[in-house]
Amino acid sequence: MLRKLTLTAALALSLPFATGVSASGVETEIEDFAFSFEGPFGSYDTHQLQRGLQVFTEVCSACHGLNRVAYRTLGDEGGPMLPEDQVRAYAAQHTVFDPTLADGAGDDRPATAADYFGTSQFPHAPDLSLMAKARAGFEGPYGTGMNQLFRGMGGAEYIASILAGYHETPACAPADFPGYYNVAFAAGGYPEECKDEEGHHLFPGSWIAMPQPLHGEDVEYADGHSTELDHEAQDVSAFLMWAAEPHLNARKHVGLLAVTFLVLLSALLYATNKRIWAPHKGKH
Repeated sequence: MLRKLTLTAALALSLPFATGVSASGVETEIEDFAFSFEGPFGSYDTHQLQRGLQVFTEVCSACHGLNRVAYRTLGDEGGPMLPEDQVRAYAAQHTVFDPTLADGAGDDRPATAADYFGTSQFPHAPDLSLMAKARAGFEGPYGTGMNQLFRGMGGAEYIASILAGYHETPACAPADFPGYYNVAFAAGGYPEECKDEEGHHLFPGSWIAMPQPLHGEDVEYADGHSTELDHEAQDVSAFLMWAAEPHLNARKHVGLLAVTFLVLLSALLYATNKRIWAPHKGKH
């Protein structure tokens, strides 16, 4: 298998961070990563998906599941595109519960390519199958959809920003306040000591329950790619985007063909109108 905390003003000096307000009204810092699949002509980077699969396998899968993703899709066109033997070998590294074994009592067996990734290992660890489509990276002035179309600030940016958004706890927070400070996470707890007299947050983000999963240099890529924190976060986020929308490349291809067809049809209709009906306009 191919294998940053300061206040908002300081962050604004070092793009590509975007300051936004989440649906909950909490200011967050979301980084606008340049993913290859963004825009109408973008597509998944196969090597990045393979690296993201490695990060998920070696780090994320200890807690989180992908129960809507089948192992066989790892070999599909537009995805990680692992050879068939590697897909089978990867699946066999995992086990699934088979109720037909042990005289109907059920037992674990090695997974096959037809099986699905397992469920999350902990009850409060969300399944990540659709996480990249369930989250918006940044609420823009024209709404989430238009913002994602023109700026690419979608779920993949949200996930990567969360993974790279752990920072030193502000001095105002009590030492025993639960969770870990993250500038990209809006839905967590927030100590009263870090609010002003009107109840406004003095720092972006909030406290998240999940410990920092990636620190950089967590894995070793076979292709020699950098394993700095930002790169690992981007790779696994791209993989999770593919997991949530595996047919993105095909959908964009069909969409491009449809738009081309409509343009040609419009041109033909215009030419037909000019040739057949235009000479008769104005006549009684």
